[in-house]
Amino acid sequence: MSVLITGSMAYDTIMVFPDSFKNHIIPEKVHILNVCFLVPELRKEFGGCAGNIAYNLNMLGETSLPMATVGEDFKPYRKWLKKCNMKLDCIVEIDDTFTAQAYLTTDMDDNQIIAFHPGAMNHAHQNEITRDLEISLAIIAPDGKQAMIEHAEQLNQLGTPFFFDPGQGLPMFNAEELKRFIEIADYVVVNDYESEMLAKNSGLSISEVAAQVDALIITRGAKGSEIYTNGEKLDIPAAPISKAIDPTGCGDAYRAGLLYGVSHQLSWETSGRMAALLGAIKIEQHGTQNHSFTLAQFKARYAEAFASELTL
Repeated sequence: MSVLITGSMAYDTIMVFPDSFKNHIIPEKVHILNVCFLVPELRKEFGGCAGNIAYNLNMLGETSLPMATVGEDFKPYRKWLKKCNMKLDCIVEIDDTFTAQAYLTTDMDDNQIIAFHPGAMNHAHQNEITRDLEISLAIIAPDGKQAMIEHAEQLNQLGTPFFFDPGQGLPMFNAEELKRFIEIADYVVVNDYESEMLAKNSGLSISEVAAQVDALIITRGAKGSEIYTNGEKLDIPAAPISKAIDPTGCGDAYRAGLLYGVSHQLSWETSGRMAALLGAIKIEQHGTQNHSFTLAQFKARYAEAFASELTL
């Protein structure tokens, strides 16, 4: 059985602004915003939520199945995925399109400004989730709107548990659509900003969302994360890092830890700490798929970070 990861495959153009955005934006003039950020550092990386989550799960030894639509320019990315021994059965190429492209500028406070071209991602609903895929768990990560809606319903019909991870695609959905996702999802995962937007756009409080799912997970960057489950809140600490290099993709790494934990029926405390450690390992490297570790190294660092043994 596999863990299904629906979401984007994208090429990331990552730029680092060696200052804080807030020092260059006049709040009372945002209605006529005209700013330029000098970015001496620029990289092109493989990315996208589906690719990033699958990459991290792969290093943990989990069998993952990324599902995405890509463009005619996907050949280099496909070669990379094959090198990583990932399953490509549900990667579908769409003629006359580009693979999704993300242009990310990150400042020294880990804030990001992102421009995103969806390209082939707009056709993601052409992929269908069926029983033949033999999946035991799934995540609905940011993707084309229609695809996210249809894939959630397909998983619900199959009785397959899944995470709803709206990410930066959250504004696409109205209140009724968000309420439906929450109603049929088993788990919801968002960052702190997205949690506020989810509450505002759905009309549901955080406690009301948490009451409808098996777990609501809210990440808070360096402040750790919170897991609301069984009527209580678990505080998950952030894992120690040597140096914060690039926050891009940390959320996807975190989600991989949650998926692994649920797939292997680990406690939420252990799953959350695994997720936090994956995020910490990622932030110490540039890009979203350049970090690496063995399972033995991961267990050793887990023990060092949380003063407890990780039994997998």
